[in-house]
Amino acid sequence: MIRPVVMIPDPVLSTPASSVTEFGSATLALAEDLLDTMRASSHSVGIAAPQIGVGLRAFALDITGHKKAQSCHGEFVLFNPEVVTGHGKDVGREGCMSVPDLTGDVARYTSVVVRGFTPDGDERVIDADAFEARALQHELDHLEGKVFLDRVVAHDRVFQRKVYR
Repeated sequence: MIRPVVMIPDPVLSTPASSVTEFGSATLALAEDLLDTMRASSHSVGIAAPQIGVGLRAFALDITGHKKAQSCHGEFVLFNPEVVTGHGKDVGREGCMSVPDLTGDVARYTSVVVRGFTPDGDERVIDADAFEARALQHELDHLEGKVFLDRVVAHDRVFQRKVYR
């Protein structure tokens, strides 16, 4: 089901999400809602559960076909994800469906290894670089109650969005 996207300053976006403790029909339904909502927006490469008003540690991601992609693990949903390792640093422009009118320059690792669980509860490890690494870190921030505005490299590095790509 396509869910409405929550906008700042909704408190769910600034509250750390809770860990998922049981896997089953509820996690499968949440995964489908995340995927449906992400797919419904042609410019979205990811969405976290807090962005649809659910305070749980889960997100969907799919950077397939993105011009800045190097690694690409296709479409997936992770529950209780965590960064195992991160290397390198790069500053890049980010936007967010929950902050529709702004973009900003954010420093992120250029490569990460993220471990989490599939909607069925199976462990999954993602080794990502370039744009996929950036997207993973962006979604992980949502689970910590942060949006990209909390991570911009400087206040003068926030910009009005001209076009939502």
